[in-house]
Amino acid sequence: MRYLFLIIILFIVYSCSHAVKKPNFTEVKVEVLYEDSLSIRAIELMNGSLGFAANKGVFGTIDLQTKTIRTNIQKYDSLLPEFRAIAHTSTDFFMLSVANPALLYKTGDKGSMELVYTEEGEDVFYDSMAFWNDKEGIAIGDSMAGCLSIIITRDGGYSWNKLSCTQLPEAPEGEGAFAASNTNIVVQGNKAWIGTTRARVYYTSDKGLSWEVFQTPIRSEKPTQGIYSMDFYDSSLGIAIGGDYTDPVKNIANKAISHDGGKSWQLLANNQDPGYKSCIQFVPDSEGKGIVAVGFTGISYSNDMGINWKTLSNEGFYTMRFQNDSVAYAAGRNRIARLTFK
Repeated sequence: MRYLFLIIILFIVYSCSHAVKKPNFTEVKVEVLYEDSLSIRAIELMNGSLGFAANKGVFGTIDLQTKTIRTNIQKYDSLLPEFRAIAHTSTDFFMLSVANPALLYKTGDKGSMELVYTEEGEDVFYDSMAFWNDKEGIAIGDSMAGCLSIIITRDGGYSWNKLSCTQLPEAPEGEGAFAASNTNIVVQGNKAWIGTTRARVYYTSDKGLSWEVFQTPIRSEKPTQGIYSMDFYDSSLGIAIGGDYTDPVKNIANKAISHDGGKSWQLLANNQDPGYKSCIQFVPDSEGKGIVAVGFTGISYSNDMGINWKTLSNEGFYTMRFQNDSVAYAAGRNRIARLTFK
């Protein structure tokens, strides 16, 4: 009996020590790492550094240990492209410009950036990109000729091929994506989810070979409404946020959650803050309970899977990425910062 009691006590201690702690942030410390007169909407954590790209052709890295900053300028003839999408593999860094012409660069064999894809046209506008693995990646843009613009690489980014409209669901007129934070595309395993201006979610389970599309209840009546950002904690639990950047306090039908891999969505905190946000991310190791959303209106936080929210800071940012369960990096107008949540 004595041994049974001891086993029960040990089991309780073990269970408590291995329980996932519910995050409960009450404040955030903002440490500015880089300042310049730029609009920075694309950042990427990669092997001890933070990669970024911005307007005016500017791109660079920040060493997260030494805080050393390296920047460069990429020109295309006389143009200084505006980069709003970046991605990386274990060997290469990629950046993609918005508007016409679309310019996709990768690190070249001689250390400079190499142009690997171009596309011209009045309606060309690319929004975000990501890689499934070191060989296969995807970039998305606004619809043309009746379907979203989706390009895919299968050879590590050396070549990119655009999917034809026969391979994709039909797009409503004007459907596109927001190039606000490089977070309206999420990849996991062989899967990808894409959030659009029409508040629809495109889904592939086989790295872009086949596609389905699902409607969400997020408002999208105006061109400035729709899904601005998405994240998936795992293959089932997803979160999406939108709003209207021209009316950022409006908080009606701008947040939704999915528990079935993006097939169905339910509104969250309807008619409650936060309103418009351009980026949303799950807190790592929080079982999906911790969520942070940022925008030019500030930093908001939920510790109960998006049911309730509170404002942690009025500091404005466009995009962010978590490094661990309490440290993230964010970028926005004229700056990049380290966010420490407490």
